Amino acid sequence: MSGNNEIVAGFDIEKDDSLKIRLQKIDSVKGCLVLYLTGYIDTYNSNLFQKRVNKAIESGFTRLIFHCGSLNYVSSTGIGSFTAFLKTVKPRGGNLVLLEIQPKVYEVFQLLGFSQFFNIKDNLDEAVAFFESEGETKSSDIFPKIFRCPICSKKLKATKAGRFRCSECKTILAIDNTGQVFLG
Repeated sequence: MSGNNEIVAGFDIEKDDSLKIRLQKIDSVKGCLVLYLTGYIDTYNSNLFQKRVNKAIESGFTRLIFHCGSLNYVSSTGIGSFTAFLKTVKPRGGNLVLLEIQPKVYEVFQLLGFSQFFNIKDNLDEAVAFFESEGETKSSDIFPKIFRCPICSKKLKATKAGRFRCSECKTILAIDNTGQVFLG
């Protein structure tokens, strides 16, 4: 079992007992990393969480699998961290998958309207399969895409990737080449 610092240089320089992270590289998928999260993510430790994960992204891991089975609390700030990672890896051709989210943690994602932005899988095999097949979808298969506004639930249609405004609530939305919808 290789240590975190061997996978991502300097990953464990700053650690925090409130959130332990163990890394595992997936050799069958380029740039794929599993992050086993144990503890919680709140306003106080989310900065360090972001800093450490960004270190992994900077070292070339853009396909991130967050294993959340032992994550027992995530504040809205913590969810903001996941959103930030998604915004960082997407332009680099990456993505993220969340695994084994505990019901009370998933509730926070749903309350904030973020559950539909993230790829949520039941187990590691499904997550790895998602990344293995991800490279095969072409944007012609995705667009035009019909989806609901994450804020007001109005049905909208996107003909191509880009930014646009919801015709109902005027929220600025963005849709990427894979058909993922983001706020703003």
